[in-house]
Parts: sequence; C-alpha cells; structure tokens
Amino acid sequence: MSPEEARRRPPTAQQFVLAELRRAITTGRLRPGAPIRQDALAEELQVSRVPLREALKILEGEGLVTYKAHKGYCVATLSLDDLREVYRIRQLLEEEAVRRAVPRLGDDDLARLEAAQDEVERAAAAGDVSAMATANRVFHMTLFDCAGMPRLARLIRTLWDTTDAYRSMYYGDSGNRERVVKEHRATLDALRRRSADEAVATLDVHRDHAVAELEPLLDVQGR
Repeated sequence: MSPEEARRRPPTAQQFVLAELRRAITTGRLRPGAPIRQDALAEELQVSRVPLREALKILEGEGLVTYKAHKGYCVATLSLDDLREVYRIRQLLEEEAVRRAVPRLGDDDLARLEAAQDEVERAAAAGDVSAMATANRVFHMTLFDCAGMPRLARLIRTLWDTTDAYRSMYYGDSGNRERVVKEHRATLDALRRRSADEAVATLDVHRDHAVAELEPLLDVQGR
C-alpha cells in the first residue's frame, strides 16, 4: 500500500472494506450477479474475514449484495420490473424533494451544486466512471437535501443504492456521459431561475434516458 493510499484509508477495517466494495460495484469491477470471493478479497485488501463479513452484511441490508445458502454472497441483480419500479418511485419522491428545495435554494446551495457539476464534467471528460458516479450522486443529493426533509432524502438514497451496480454500465458509454452533462446543465439553469417545473421536467428526462439505456442490458441479463 502506498503512503497516499494509507492516508486515504478510512479509520476502521470495516469502513475501508465497505468503501472498497462500493467502489468495485460502482465501477463495474464487480458486475451484477458476480460472486464475491471472500478469501480472495480478504487477501487483496489485506484484512481478516471479520470486517469483510460485517461490510457484506451492511451491503446486503442496502440491497447491493445478496446471500444464498451454499453459494455465498454475490452482487445483486435487478429484473426489468425491479428497475422500472425503482425509477418510478424515485420520480415520485424526487419531484417532491425538488419542489420543496427550489424555494429554499440560496446562493451557497447553488455554488455547491455548481461545484459538484464541475466534478461531474471533469470525470466525464476523463472517462472516470467511479469519480463521475460519486460526483453525480453529490450533485443530486445536494439538491434533495435542500428540501429540508431528511427522511425523504434517506428514502431517495436507499433507492439509489439499489441501482449502484448498474450505474457503471450507463456511464461506461461516452455518449451517455455527454448526455448526463447536458441534462445536469439544463437542471442547473432551471434551478438558477428558481423554476421548479422546469427542474422537475429536466430530471424526468434525465431518469427516462437512464432507464431506456439500461432496459436492453437487463433484458439480456434476464434471459
């Protein structure tokens, strides 16, 4: 482990393993349905099996991994119906969050959204899927948190967690990365003008494009 990696390593082994597993799933290194080889992972991450099992339990609770007797853990898969349901519920909850957030937006909030968008665009240009997924999440959650409804924000985060394994599939395509950047810019423009209707509309299109791109992939996966 390099000195830089050591500095970035979270304070506990469990947090470190959790962060590494999330990164592997988000970037697509561990793809939906892939088995999680605990012995190999423990050796790779230089940790014991205990923090690895604890991290897997947390991810199981979030719906990112599943456990089957005699087979162990694997990255969770979604059916087409699962995907459509998650995105439909997101649409309903996120519209409420946006409509509540827009009247509350201050200059500091817009500055944080713009900073997150700058990171999205840098990562998109570099083709860095992991960094883009992280910055994209910061962008959206910053907006939802401005609604001042923490329970609503937690529900939205839980829904996002269930599709993390598929985000790398969407961001892996350069055309999709460019589309995300344009849709974020349109959303920011609406937010600057305090137009909740336009912000909701741009985010509806944003989600619809993601679903349209992922549906064929899940269809193939389900066969």
